[in-house]
Amino acid sequence: MVQVELSRLIIDENREEQLIILKEVNGNRVFPIIIGIYEAASLDRKIKNIKTVRPLTHDLIINVLKGLNSTISKIIISDLKKNTFYAKVFVSANGKEIEIDSRPSDAIVLAIHLKAPIFVESKLLDEIGTSPEEIQPPE
Repeated sequence: MVQVELSRLIIDENREEQLIILKEVNGNRVFPIIIGIYEAASLDRKIKNIKTVRPLTHDLIINVLKGLNSTISKIIISDLKKNTFYAKVFVSANGKEIEIDSRPSDAIVLAIHLKAPIFVESKLLDEIGTSPEEIQPPE
């Protein structure tokens, strides 16, 4: 596994698909993932420190975790099947770690909100990782 961090968020309000760029923490490769507009908006609000009047879906999940005295210990973007990425969210609760299947976009949003580490399986980064110069926003 390779630890990555959010490098860029590219939002085009005229499209449903948005682009996030994850970058290796100790390297130069980047890992692009297309996400939905709602997940991109949630990330954008977090980056810009914009608060909402009422909790949105990701806020609700975070509030539930905190209410249960739990936290996200890490997320892992684990697989790619039929052009769909898969991720796992690892929740720590009462001394146990629970693995939960997730869309990468939701997992990344939760990790960014809670400052949890983000990992990509090495085989995925080797296959899809690229240099920052090669990234093009969606057309």
